[in-house]
Amino acid sequence: MAVRGHPRAIPERFLHQIVDPGALQPAPSPEVMKKMFAEMGAFNDKLVKAGIMKDGDGLKPSRFGKRVTFKAGGKRSVTDGPFAETKELVAGYWIWEVKSVDEAVEWVKQCPDPMPGEESDIEIRPFYAAEDFGEAFSPELQQKWDDQRAAIERQQRQ
Repeated sequence: MAVRGHPRAIPERFLHQIVDPGALQPAPSPEVMKKMFAEMGAFNDKLVKAGIMKDGDGLKPSRFGKRVTFKAGGKRSVTDGPFAETKELVAGYWIWEVKSVDEAVEWVKQCPDPMPGEESDIEIRPFYAAEDFGEAFSPELQQKWDDQRAAIERQQRQ
């Protein structure tokens, strides 16, 4: 977790979303996909060797997904994909731990095109830190969050 007032001393975590504006389009050819996988694999190797990649994966198209909508009064509705009304969908993500958003941008500039043959974006968003919430994030909430993270880490080791 980053600590405000301590620039570059403690890494910050960022989510990098690969945005696919053509999510409803047919998949690229196998040749294009093989090239993209090779280039992305080499880029991921660089991230791992630099020690900044903490997680990352691709997501199946929205036709395989479901969307849960939270409505007034506590009701929920479930919609099956594909989500034709959506202009952009997340196609994949990375979680990186770097010293600043500027460092994250520099790494993304080195990334191969994640959507060969069409324009796409990689959105960089920082994670919240407890300090971002001020007094609303009480020591009790911090302890609960720490306990949850520890439980997740234990589960991942099993």
